[in-house]
Amino acid sequence: MKKIVSFLLCVSMILCAISLTACGPKEKETLKLGLGVYTSAKATSATADKNGSGQATATGAAILIDAEGKIVKCFLDCADSTVSYTANGQAITAESFSTKYEQGDAYGMKAYGGAAKEWYEQANAFCEVVKGKTLNEVKALVASNNAGTDDVINAGCTIAVSEFVKAIEKAFANAKDTSATENDTLKLGVSTNLSTKDATAEKAGQSQLETTFFAAAVGTGGKITAAYSDCVQVTFNFDANGATLMDGEKTVSTKRDAGDSYGMKTYGGAAKEWYEQANAFDAACIGKTASNVNALIGDDNYGASDLQSAGCTILVNGFVKAASKVG
Repeated sequence: MKKIVSFLLCVSMILCAISLTACGPKEKETLKLGLGVYTSAKATSATADKNGSGQATATGAAILIDAEGKIVKCFLDCADSTVSYTANGQAITAESFSTKYEQGDAYGMKAYGGAAKEWYEQANAFCEVVKGKTLNEVKALVASNNAGTDDVINAGCTIAVSEFVKAIEKAFANAKDTSATENDTLKLGVSTNLSTKDATAEKAGQSQLETTFFAAAVGTGGKITAAYSDCVQVTFNFDANGATLMDGEKTVSTKRDAGDSYGMKTYGGAAKEWYEQANAFDAACIGKTASNVNALIGDDNYGASDLQSAGCTILVNGFVKAASKVG
């Protein structure tokens, strides 16, 4: 009898254990992180009455995608940066740049454009619309004149959405496996730097914008669980009379887009291409908070010794500035 009771107790304990395991908390699905940047550029020549200008509009999309290829979270921003140069071929410097999202209410769509919502609010509305959608479903949200469909407009996004969709399409193509989950917060940091050279009779002047995007999933304690960076470099050349040397409007690929053809190995003698070095930076950010990322920068804007040993030997100040904004 004792043996039967003991046996029944053992069976009961096993069944309880199985039941507890089955009813216990399930592990969260890990998601893919994608970053896409779509950039267009145009320029005008200077006249006696007006400076020449170059405008680069870089739209960035960060997305988290599930195993079914559906968007779980989306974050959009746009770096719409303008440079200027005079009729004497002198480049005009700018101290800083801010994105449309960063400008918040100061962007002025309500005050000056009569819009019901500011740019960042409209971008947020579009992000809500694309949740749960596949790439094909997102592409179907573009109607005539690059505006959104009725569903998009009714959600509060009345601006042109074609560049949002182009950036999201690139983000899908670039998406990679990560340890991020739906509990994490998706963020996108952007940093733009400008370098300039005046024109001479012998050599064209130059205003070069370099905009770095850093997409991150941020988890408990503000620690980065997934990271993805990219950079777009737009160069505006002009002569000593301030005439632009850019032929019409054009699209500009990012450094990641260029892949092995970027040429750091072939022409710069580097051990790794730009995208490989960016991967090393991204990997170094995992487990760090946005403020901790500052420790990755060493002397002369290069990476700290550990980061260089990991394979990132390029300048990292742009990376760090963008990453510091995801806190």
